[in-house]
Amino acid sequence: MTSPTTKPILASGTFTLAAGGSDPLTVRRLGFGAMRITGAGIWGPPQDHDEAIAVLRRAVELGVDFIDTADSYGPYVSEDLIREALHPYDGLVIATKGALTRQGPDQWDPVGRAPYLRQCVHMSLRRLGVDRIDLWQLHRIDPRTPREEQFGEIAALQSEGLIRHVGLSEVTVADVVEARNYFDVVSVQNLYNVADRSAEELLDFSTREGIGFIPWFPLGNRALLGEDSPLARVADRLGATPGQVALAWLLQHAQNVLPIPGTGSVAHLEDNCGGALVELDADAVAELDALA
Repeated sequence: MTSPTTKPILASGTFTLAAGGSDPLTVRRLGFGAMRITGAGIWGPPQDHDEAIAVLRRAVELGVDFIDTADSYGPYVSEDLIREALHPYDGLVIATKGALTRQGPDQWDPVGRAPYLRQCVHMSLRRLGVDRIDLWQLHRIDPRTPREEQFGEIAALQSEGLIRHVGLSEVTVADVVEARNYFDVVSVQNLYNVADRSAEELLDFSTREGIGFIPWFPLGNRALLGEDSPLARVADRLGATPGQVALAWLLQHAQNVLPIPGTGSVAHLEDNCGGALVELDADAVAELDALA
C-alpha cells in the first residue's frame, strides 16, 4: 500500500493532457526534468553515472510518472540514461524535445528545417527505445525557417503515428494560436517561477484552454532559495525547505501547472519531491505572490 511518505508525488494530483481529445494522457503534476543528469554546461556524460541512474530510478519510486528530457541534453546523454535506467517505461510518460543543436557547453542553436525535425524524432525514438513518443515538444521555433515548414512537418510526423501529442517550448500566446492551425498543442514549456512571472499571459491562456503549462527553472535562482530569502522565511514557518515552498506555490497557483524540477542528486530529488506535501496557507501565498 502506498502513502505520501513513500510516494509523495501522489499528493501533487494529476492533469490530463488533451483532455478534450480522443487520446487523453493523464500524468502526475510534479514530474522530473532530466537536464541536470548530464555533464557541466549540459554537455557530455554526468560526473557520476551511477548517481544519475539512481536519481532516475528513485524518482519513479517516489511516484514520478512524467519525465521531461530533450535530445540536446548532452546531447543525447539524457535520453540514453533514461533508457538505461527505466526502459520499458511501465506506466511512465517520457516527454522529449527536438530542434536545438549543440556546439559546446551551454551553447544552443535552433534548427527547424523539416529534414532535421524528422531526424530528431526518429533518433529520439531509437535512443528511447519506443515506437511512438508520448509528448514531443518543439524545443524552440527556428526564426530562420518558415513556420509553415516547421509546424507542417510536426503535423506530418504526428499523422504518421511517430508522435502521440505535441507541445511547444518558449513561446507566446500568438505562437500557440498559429501552431494550432497545424496540430493540437497539449502543453507549453516556458521559464516561470515564483519570482519570474514573465509567462503569466501564456499561463492564463493555457489555463483557459486546458493546455498543460510546464515551467522550466521552477525553483528560481540561488538567491531566491538562500537562508535570508522570502522563501526561507515561509519554509521555516511551515517546516519545509525553500525549494519545497517554491514547488508548492507553483502547484497551488494553477491546476494545469506541471513543474519538472531537475537534479543530479538523489538527496536533492527527495527534497524536491517533498514539495508535493507542502500546503501553503493564505499568508504564505500572499507573501509569495508579492515577490513578482
